[in-house]
Amino acid sequence: MEKTKVAIVGMGTVGTGVARLLLDHGDRTARHAGRTLWLQKAVVRDLTKRREIDLPQGVLTDCIEEVLGDPEIRVVAHLVGGLEPARTIILRLLESGKDVVTANKALLAEHGGELFDRARALGRSIAFEASVGGGVPIITNISQCFSANQILAIRGILNGTSNFIVTQMDEGGMTYREALEAAQRLGYAEADPTMDVDGSDAAQKLAILAHLAFGARVHWRDIPRVGIEQLQARDLQYAAQLGYRVKLLASARWTDSGLELHVSPTLLKKGRPLAEVRGPYNGFAVVGDAVGDLFFHGQGAGQMPTASAVVADMIDTAVGRTGITFRTLALWSQRPAAVDLRAHEDLLGRYYLRFQVKDRPGVLGQIASLLGKHGISISSVIQEEHGSSNQPVQTVSLVIMTYDASEGASRRAVEEIERLESIDGPCVRMRVAESLHKELAR
Repeated sequence: MEKTKVAIVGMGTVGTGVARLLLDHGDRTARHAGRTLWLQKAVVRDLTKRREIDLPQGVLTDCIEEVLGDPEIRVVAHLVGGLEPARTIILRLLESGKDVVTANKALLAEHGGELFDRARALGRSIAFEASVGGGVPIITNISQCFSANQILAIRGILNGTSNFIVTQMDEGGMTYREALEAAQRLGYAEADPTMDVDGSDAAQKLAILAHLAFGARVHWRDIPRVGIEQLQARDLQYAAQLGYRVKLLASARWTDSGLELHVSPTLLKKGRPLAEVRGPYNGFAVVGDAVGDLFFHGQGAGQMPTASAVVADMIDTAVGRTGITFRTLALWSQRPAAVDLRAHEDLLGRYYLRFQVKDRPGVLGQIASLLGKHGISISSVIQEEHGSSNQPVQTVSLVIMTYDASEGASRRAVEEIERLESIDGPCVRMRVAESLHKELAR
Protein backbone atom coordinates (compact mmCIF):
# COMPACT_ATOMS: atom_id res chain seq x y z
CA MET A 1 0.00 0.00 0.00
CA GLU A 2 1.18 3.55 -0.76
CA LYS A 3 2.95 5.22 2.17
CA THR A 4 2.62 8.87 3.20
CA LYS A 5 5.24 9.97 5.72
CA VAL A 6 3.98 12.22 8.51
CA ALA A 7 5.42 13.91 11.59
CA ILE A 8 4.29 15.27 14.92
CA VAL A 9 5.69 18.46 16.44
CA GLY A 10 4.85 18.51 20.14
CA MET A 11 4.42 15.28 22.07
CA GLY A 12 2.28 16.41 24.96
CA THR A 13 -1.02 14.84 25.89
CA VAL A 14 -2.63 15.23 22.46
CA GLY A 15 0.56 14.42 20.54
CA THR A 16 0.87 11.17 22.47
CA GLY A 17 -2.73 10.31 21.55
CA VAL A 18 -2.06 11.04 17.88
CA ALA A 19 1.03 8.80 17.91
CA ARG A 20 -0.97 6.04 19.58
CA LEU A 21 -3.67 6.15 16.88
CA LEU A 22 -1.11 6.17 14.07
CA LEU A 23 0.97 3.33 15.52
CA ASP A 24 -1.66 1.11 17.14
CA HIS A 25 -4.41 1.54 14.55
CA GLY A 26 -2.52 1.93 11.30
CA ASP A 27 -4.84 -0.51 9.59
CA ARG A 28 -7.81 1.68 10.48
CA THR A 29 -6.24 4.88 9.18
CA ALA A 30 -5.01 3.09 6.06
CA ARG A 31 -8.53 1.86 5.33
CA HIS A 32 -9.88 5.42 5.40
CA ALA A 33 -6.88 7.05 3.71
CA GLY A 34 -6.17 4.40 1.07
CA ARG A 35 -2.55 4.59 2.17
CA THR A 36 -0.42 4.10 5.27
CA LEU A 37 0.26 7.17 7.38
CA TRP A 38 3.83 6.43 8.39
CA LEU A 39 5.04 8.24 11.51
CA GLN A 40 8.53 9.29 10.51
CA LYS A 41 9.43 11.83 13.21
CA ALA A 42 8.10 13.17 16.51
CA VAL A 43 9.75 16.40 17.66
CA VAL A 44 10.03 17.18 21.39
CA ARG A 45 11.92 19.68 23.54
CA ASP A 46 13.26 17.15 26.05
CA LEU A 47 14.43 13.72 24.89
CA THR A 48 14.91 12.55 28.49
CA LYS A 49 11.31 13.12 29.57
CA ARG A 50 9.37 9.97 30.47
CA ARG A 51 6.58 9.28 27.96
CA GLU A 52 3.42 7.19 27.98
CA ILE A 53 4.19 5.60 24.63
CA ASP A 54 7.07 3.60 23.19
CA LEU A 55 7.99 5.04 19.81
CA PRO A 56 9.95 3.10 17.19
CA GLN A 57 13.69 3.69 17.26
CA GLY A 58 14.72 6.84 15.42
CA VAL A 59 11.30 8.52 15.51
CA LEU A 60 11.83 10.75 18.56
CA THR A 61 14.01 13.82 18.03
CA ASP A 62 14.57 17.25 19.52
CA CYS A 63 15.66 18.70 16.18
CA ILE A 64 12.88 20.15 14.05
CA GLU A 65 15.35 20.42 11.16
CA GLU A 66 14.95 16.65 10.72
CA VAL A 67 11.33 17.36 9.73
CA LEU A 68 11.91 20.59 7.80
CA GLY A 69 14.73 19.04 5.78
CA ASP A 70 12.98 15.78 4.88
CA PRO A 71 11.08 16.25 1.57
CA GLU A 72 9.32 12.90 2.03
CA ILE A 73 7.44 14.13 5.11
CA ARG A 74 4.29 15.66 3.64
CA VAL A 75 1.90 16.19 6.57
CA VAL A 76 2.80 17.52 10.01
CA ALA A 77 0.59 17.57 13.10
CA HIS A 78 1.47 20.85 14.83
CA LEU A 79 0.57 20.35 18.50
CA VAL A 80 2.42 23.22 20.11
CA GLY A 81 0.41 25.58 22.33
CA GLY A 82 0.63 29.33 22.78
CA LEU A 83 1.52 31.98 20.20
CA GLU A 84 5.31 31.74 19.98
CA PRO A 85 7.22 29.75 18.94
CA ALA A 86 4.04 28.09 17.61
CA ARG A 87 3.50 30.76 14.93
CA THR A 88 7.10 30.61 13.73
CA ILE A 89 7.05 26.81 13.64
CA ILE A 90 3.95 26.74 11.42
CA LEU A 91 5.44 29.31 9.04
CA ARG A 92 8.66 27.28 8.76
CA LEU A 93 6.72 24.06 8.16
CA LEU A 94 4.71 25.70 5.38
CA GLU A 95 7.82 27.20 3.80
CA SER A 96 9.52 23.79 3.80
CA GLY A 97 6.66 22.34 1.75
CA LYS A 98 4.60 20.68 4.49
CA ASP A 99 0.83 20.70 4.90
CA VAL A 100 -0.11 21.41 8.51
CA VAL A 101 -2.74 20.11 10.92
CA THR A 102 -3.11 22.14 14.11
CA ALA A 103 -5.16 22.14 17.30
CA ASN A 104 -4.03 25.61 18.43
CA LYS A 105 -7.18 27.76 18.52
CA ALA A 106 -5.41 30.67 20.26
CA LEU A 107 -2.92 30.90 17.39
CA LEU A 108 -5.67 30.83 14.74
CA ALA A 109 -7.73 33.42 16.61
CA GLU A 110 -4.70 35.72 16.82
CA HIS A 111 -2.78 35.06 13.59
CA GLY A 112 -5.18 33.13 11.34
CA GLY A 113 -5.08 35.72 8.55
CA GLU A 114 -1.31 35.77 8.31
CA LEU A 115 -0.92 31.99 8.47
CA PHE A 116 -3.65 31.18 5.97
CA ASP A 117 -2.50 33.82 3.48
CA ARG A 118 1.02 32.43 3.68
CA ALA A 119 -0.20 28.86 3.20
CA ARG A 120 -2.18 29.90 0.10
CA ALA A 121 0.79 31.76 -1.35
CA LEU A 122 2.92 28.62 -0.94
CA GLY A 123 0.27 26.22 -2.27
CA ARG A 124 -0.01 24.51 1.10
CA SER A 125 -2.96 23.89 3.46
CA ILE A 126 -3.83 24.17 7.16
CA ALA A 127 -6.45 21.91 8.75
CA PHE A 128 -7.80 22.75 12.21
CA GLU A 129 -10.80 20.62 13.22
CA ALA A 130 -9.32 19.96 16.67
CA SER A 131 -9.04 23.69 17.47
CA VAL A 132 -12.73 23.96 18.43
CA GLY A 133 -14.79 21.26 20.09
CA GLY A 134 -12.10 18.58 20.42
CA GLY A 135 -13.71 15.40 19.13
CA VAL A 136 -16.93 17.17 18.06
CA PRO A 137 -16.71 17.79 14.27
CA ILE A 138 -18.18 21.29 14.34
CA ILE A 139 -15.57 22.89 12.03
CA THR A 140 -16.20 20.50 9.14
CA ASN A 141 -19.95 20.72 9.51
CA ILE A 142 -20.09 24.51 9.51
CA SER A 143 -17.48 25.09 6.81
CA GLN A 144 -18.49 22.27 4.44
CA CYS A 145 -21.61 20.28 5.30
CA PHE A 146 -23.77 23.41 5.71
CA SER A 147 -22.51 25.09 2.54
CA ALA A 148 -26.04 25.19 1.10
CA ASN A 149 -27.16 27.25 4.10
CA GLN A 150 -26.90 30.70 5.52
CA ILE A 151 -26.12 29.98 9.15
CA LEU A 152 -28.47 32.11 11.23
CA ALA A 153 -27.26 31.37 14.74
CA ILE A 154 -24.74 29.37 16.73
CA ARG A 155 -24.98 28.90 20.46
CA GLY A 156 -22.53 26.76 22.33
CA ILE A 157 -20.86 25.57 25.48
CA LEU A 158 -17.33 25.79 24.12
CA ASN A 159 -15.20 25.30 27.22
CA GLY A 160 -15.32 21.98 29.06
CA THR A 161 -13.37 23.25 32.08
CA SER A 162 -15.86 25.99 32.90
CA ASN A 163 -18.78 23.64 32.24
CA PHE A 164 -17.32 21.07 34.64
CA ILE A 165 -16.94 23.75 37.33
CA VAL A 166 -20.50 25.05 36.89
CA THR A 167 -21.86 21.49 36.90
CA GLN A 168 -20.10 20.74 40.18
CA MET A 169 -21.50 23.92 41.71
CA ASP A 170 -24.98 23.15 40.40
CA GLU A 171 -25.23 19.43 41.14
CA GLY A 172 -22.54 18.88 43.77
CA GLY A 173 -23.24 21.91 45.93
CA MET A 174 -19.62 23.07 45.70
CA THR A 175 -18.38 26.62 45.89
CA TYR A 176 -16.58 28.03 42.86
CA ARG A 177 -13.20 27.52 44.57
CA GLU A 178 -14.00 23.91 45.52
CA ALA A 179 -15.19 23.11 41.98
CA LEU A 180 -12.08 24.69 40.44
CA GLU A 181 -9.81 22.65 42.71
CA ALA A 182 -11.69 19.48 41.73
CA ALA A 183 -11.21 20.36 38.05
CA GLN A 184 -7.49 20.82 38.61
CA ARG A 185 -7.15 17.52 40.47
CA LEU A 186 -8.86 15.67 37.61
CA GLY A 187 -6.79 17.38 34.93
CA TYR A 188 -9.67 19.40 33.45
CA ALA A 189 -8.15 22.73 34.52
CA GLU A 190 -4.60 24.04 34.26
CA ALA A 191 -2.65 25.36 37.24
CA ASP A 192 -3.48 28.79 35.82
CA PRO A 193 -7.11 28.43 34.63
CA THR A 194 -7.60 32.09 33.70
CA MET A 195 -8.25 31.64 29.97
CA ASP A 196 -10.89 28.99 30.67
CA VAL A 197 -12.80 30.65 33.50
CA ASP A 198 -12.75 34.27 32.30
CA GLY A 199 -14.36 33.42 28.95
CA SER A 200 -11.25 34.04 26.82
CA ASP A 201 -10.97 30.45 25.55
CA ALA A 202 -14.65 30.43 24.55
CA ALA A 203 -14.24 33.83 22.85
CA GLN A 204 -11.28 32.56 20.80
CA LYS A 205 -13.33 29.58 19.62
CA LEU A 206 -16.36 31.78 18.92
CA ALA A 207 -14.20 34.06 16.77
CA ILE A 208 -13.20 31.03 14.67
CA LEU A 209 -16.79 29.82 14.33
CA ALA A 210 -18.00 33.32 13.44
CA HIS A 211 -15.47 33.48 10.64
CA LEU A 212 -16.49 30.11 9.25
CA ALA A 213 -20.24 30.69 9.55
CA PHE A 214 -20.59 34.38 8.74
CA GLY A 215 -17.32 35.47 7.13
CA ALA A 216 -16.63 37.73 10.10
CA ARG A 217 -13.05 38.57 10.94
CA VAL A 218 -13.27 39.80 14.49
CA HIS A 219 -10.47 39.72 17.02
CA TRP A 220 -11.48 37.56 19.96
CA ARG A 221 -10.59 40.32 22.41
CA ASP A 222 -13.31 42.47 20.82
CA ILE A 223 -16.01 39.93 21.69
CA PRO A 224 -17.84 41.02 24.89
CA ARG A 225 -17.26 38.36 27.50
CA VAL A 226 -17.96 37.67 31.15
CA GLY A 227 -16.48 34.65 32.93
CA ILE A 228 -17.62 32.43 35.77
CA GLU A 229 -15.15 33.59 38.45
CA GLN A 230 -17.84 35.53 40.34
CA LEU A 231 -20.56 32.91 39.96
CA GLN A 232 -22.21 32.00 43.26
CA ALA A 233 -24.03 28.84 44.22
CA ARG A 234 -27.07 30.80 45.42
CA ASP A 235 -27.68 32.10 41.87
CA LEU A 236 -27.60 28.56 40.50
CA GLN A 237 -30.16 27.63 43.17
CA TYR A 238 -32.43 30.54 42.32
CA ALA A 239 -32.10 29.74 38.62
CA ALA A 240 -33.12 26.12 39.34
CA GLN A 241 -36.10 27.37 41.34
CA LEU A 242 -37.16 29.35 38.27
CA GLY A 243 -36.71 26.33 35.98
CA TYR A 244 -33.29 27.18 34.52
CA ARG A 245 -29.67 26.07 34.57
CA VAL A 246 -26.70 28.44 34.28
CA LYS A 247 -24.06 27.80 31.59
CA LEU A 248 -21.13 29.78 30.22
CA LEU A 249 -22.66 30.35 26.80
CA ALA A 250 -21.05 31.60 23.59
CA SER A 251 -23.53 33.09 21.12
CA ALA A 252 -23.41 34.26 17.52
CA ARG A 253 -26.57 35.48 15.82
CA TRP A 254 -27.12 37.03 12.42
CA THR A 255 -29.43 40.07 12.39
CA ASP A 256 -30.35 42.82 9.94
CA SER A 257 -28.37 45.20 12.17
CA GLY A 258 -25.22 43.10 12.10
CA LEU A 259 -23.69 40.10 13.80
CA GLU A 260 -24.18 39.62 17.54
CA LEU A 261 -21.31 37.98 19.40
CA HIS A 262 -20.92 37.52 23.16
CA VAL A 263 -19.83 35.08 25.89
CA SER A 264 -21.37 35.13 29.36
CA PRO A 265 -23.01 33.04 32.10
CA THR A 266 -26.56 32.57 30.86
CA LEU A 267 -29.78 31.01 32.14
CA LEU A 268 -31.05 28.21 29.89
CA LYS A 269 -34.44 26.55 30.32
CA LYS A 270 -34.16 23.06 31.81
CA GLY A 271 -34.77 20.31 29.29
CA ARG A 272 -33.26 22.15 26.32
CA PRO A 273 -30.26 20.25 24.95
CA LEU A 274 -27.64 22.84 25.87
CA ALA A 275 -28.99 23.12 29.42
CA GLU A 276 -28.35 19.40 29.89
CA VAL A 277 -24.69 19.45 28.76
CA ARG A 278 -22.86 18.40 31.90
CA GLY A 279 -19.30 17.99 33.09
CA PRO A 280 -16.32 18.53 30.74
CA TYR A 281 -18.47 18.28 27.61
CA ASN A 282 -19.15 20.70 24.77
CA GLY A 283 -22.46 21.32 23.04
CA PHE A 284 -23.36 23.30 19.91
CA ALA A 285 -26.81 24.39 18.73
CA VAL A 286 -26.86 25.60 15.11
CA VAL A 287 -29.67 27.01 12.98
CA GLY A 288 -29.37 27.06 9.18
CA ASP A 289 -31.96 28.61 6.89
CA ALA A 290 -32.31 25.37 4.90
CA VAL A 291 -31.36 22.58 7.30
CA GLY A 292 -33.12 24.03 10.35
CA ASP A 293 -32.07 23.09 13.89
CA LEU A 294 -29.04 20.90 14.62
CA PHE A 295 -27.32 19.93 17.85
CA PHE A 296 -23.83 18.54 18.44
CA HIS A 297 -22.58 17.11 21.72
CA GLY A 298 -19.39 15.41 22.81
CA GLN A 299 -16.07 15.67 24.57
CA GLY A 300 -14.53 19.01 23.73
CA ALA A 301 -11.09 18.20 25.10
CA GLY A 302 -8.99 15.32 26.35
CA GLN A 303 -6.29 13.21 24.81
CA MET A 304 -8.12 10.78 22.56
CA PRO A 305 -11.12 12.92 21.48
CA THR A 306 -8.76 15.67 20.33
CA ALA A 307 -6.34 13.16 18.80
CA SER A 308 -9.29 11.70 16.88
CA ALA A 309 -9.91 15.07 15.22
CA VAL A 310 -6.20 15.59 14.48
CA VAL A 311 -5.78 12.20 12.81
CA ALA A 312 -8.96 12.68 10.77
CA ASP A 313 -7.47 15.95 9.48
CA MET A 314 -4.18 14.18 8.72
CA ILE A 315 -6.07 11.59 6.65
CA ASP A 316 -8.00 14.27 4.74
CA THR A 317 -4.77 16.16 4.11
CA ALA A 318 -2.88 13.08 2.93
CA VAL A 319 -5.54 12.14 0.37
CA GLY A 320 -5.94 15.72 -0.89
CA ARG A 321 -9.39 16.62 0.42
CA THR A 322 -8.06 19.35 2.70
CA GLY A 323 -6.12 20.99 -0.12
CA ILE A 324 -9.21 21.24 -2.32
CA THR A 325 -11.34 22.62 0.51
CA PHE A 326 -8.60 25.01 1.62
CA ARG A 327 -8.30 26.57 -1.82
CA THR A 328 -12.06 26.70 -2.40
CA LEU A 329 -13.13 28.22 0.92
CA ALA A 330 -10.38 30.86 1.01
CA LEU A 331 -10.64 30.93 4.80
CA TRP A 332 -9.09 33.85 6.66
CA SER A 333 -7.39 36.65 4.89
CA GLN A 334 -5.66 39.85 5.84
CA ARG A 335 -8.33 41.64 3.82
CA PRO A 336 -11.08 43.16 5.98
CA ALA A 337 -14.35 41.20 6.08
CA ALA A 338 -17.55 42.91 4.97
CA VAL A 339 -19.47 41.94 8.10
CA ASP A 340 -20.58 44.51 10.65
CA LEU A 341 -20.83 43.70 14.33
CA ARG A 342 -23.95 44.83 16.11
CA ALA A 343 -23.28 47.15 19.03
CA HIS A 344 -23.33 45.12 22.25
CA GLU A 345 -25.38 47.86 23.93
CA ASP A 346 -28.26 47.17 21.49
CA LEU A 347 -28.55 43.42 22.19
CA LEU A 348 -32.07 42.50 23.31
CA GLY A 349 -32.86 39.84 25.86
CA ARG A 350 -34.34 38.95 29.18
CA TYR A 351 -32.29 39.28 32.36
CA TYR A 352 -31.88 37.64 35.73
CA LEU A 353 -31.14 40.25 38.42
CA ARG A 354 -30.30 39.55 42.05
CA PHE A 355 -29.99 42.37 44.55
CA GLN A 356 -29.04 42.17 48.20
CA VAL A 357 -31.50 44.60 49.78
CA LYS A 358 -32.21 45.96 53.22
CA ASP A 359 -35.20 44.15 54.68
CA ARG A 360 -37.74 46.96 54.91
CA PRO A 361 -40.91 48.11 53.11
CA GLY A 362 -40.79 49.93 49.80
CA VAL A 363 -37.53 48.54 48.42
CA LEU A 364 -39.17 46.52 45.65
CA GLY A 365 -41.15 49.59 44.65
CA GLN A 366 -37.98 51.67 44.36
CA ILE A 367 -36.32 49.03 42.18
CA ALA A 368 -39.41 48.57 40.00
CA SER A 369 -39.63 52.32 39.51
CA LEU A 370 -36.05 52.60 38.30
CA LEU A 371 -36.40 49.58 36.01
CA GLY A 372 -39.53 51.19 34.55
CA LYS A 373 -37.63 54.42 34.04
CA HIS A 374 -35.33 52.52 31.68
CA GLY A 375 -38.20 50.76 29.91
CA ILE A 376 -37.72 47.40 31.65
CA SER A 377 -40.74 45.36 32.75
CA ILE A 378 -40.68 42.73 35.51
CA SER A 379 -41.68 39.17 34.64
CA SER A 380 -41.37 37.55 38.07
CA VAL A 381 -39.94 38.14 41.55
CA ILE A 382 -38.48 35.92 44.27
CA GLN A 383 -37.97 37.60 47.63
CA GLU A 384 -36.07 35.73 50.29
CA GLU A 385 -37.84 35.52 53.66
CA HIS A 386 -36.00 36.99 56.62
CA GLY A 387 -35.17 35.00 59.72
CA SER A 388 -37.11 34.87 62.96
CA SER A 389 -38.16 38.09 64.66
CA ASN A 390 -35.68 37.31 67.44
CA GLN A 391 -32.81 37.25 64.95
CA PRO A 392 -33.58 39.90 62.36
CA VAL A 393 -31.72 39.67 59.06
CA GLN A 394 -29.98 42.84 57.92
CA THR A 395 -30.37 42.10 54.19
CA VAL A 396 -32.23 39.62 52.00
CA SER A 397 -31.91 38.50 48.39
CA LEU A 398 -34.36 39.89 45.86
CA VAL A 399 -34.40 38.09 42.48
CA ILE A 400 -36.09 39.68 39.47
CA MET A 401 -36.65 38.20 36.02
CA THR A 402 -37.27 40.85 33.38
CA TYR A 403 -38.96 40.90 30.02
CA ASP A 404 -36.91 41.92 26.97
CA ALA A 405 -34.58 44.85 27.43
CA SER A 406 -31.44 46.06 25.70
CA GLU A 407 -28.04 45.32 27.18
CA GLY A 408 -27.41 49.03 27.59
CA ALA A 409 -30.73 49.74 29.32
CA SER A 410 -30.35 46.85 31.75
CA ARG A 411 -26.80 47.89 32.61
CA ARG A 412 -27.72 51.52 33.17
CA ALA A 413 -30.76 50.57 35.27
CA VAL A 414 -28.67 48.30 37.48
CA GLU A 415 -25.99 50.97 37.93
CA GLU A 416 -28.66 53.42 39.09
CA ILE A 417 -30.32 50.88 41.41
CA GLU A 418 -26.96 50.01 43.00
CA ARG A 419 -26.68 53.64 44.15
CA LEU A 420 -29.84 53.34 46.26
CA GLU A 421 -29.24 53.48 50.02
CA SER A 422 -31.38 50.33 50.39
CA ILE A 423 -29.06 48.22 48.20
CA ASP A 424 -26.17 46.38 49.83
CA GLY A 425 -23.40 45.52 47.35
CA PRO A 426 -23.33 44.94 43.60
CA CYS A 427 -26.14 43.31 41.62
CA VAL A 428 -25.77 39.95 39.89
CA ARG A 429 -26.93 40.34 36.28
CA MET A 430 -27.11 37.43 33.83
CA ARG A 431 -28.72 37.01 30.44
CA VAL A 432 -31.66 34.61 29.99
CA ALA A 433 -31.60 32.68 26.69
CA GLU A 434 -34.83 32.13 24.82
CA SER A 435 -35.15 29.50 22.11
CA LEU A 436 -33.00 30.37 19.12
CA HIS A 437 -36.03 30.73 16.88
CA LYS A 438 -37.64 33.18 19.28
CA GLU A 439 -34.45 35.21 19.42
CA LEU A 440 -34.13 35.17 15.64
CA ALA A 441 -37.67 36.53 15.37
CA ARG A 442 -36.83 39.62 17.45
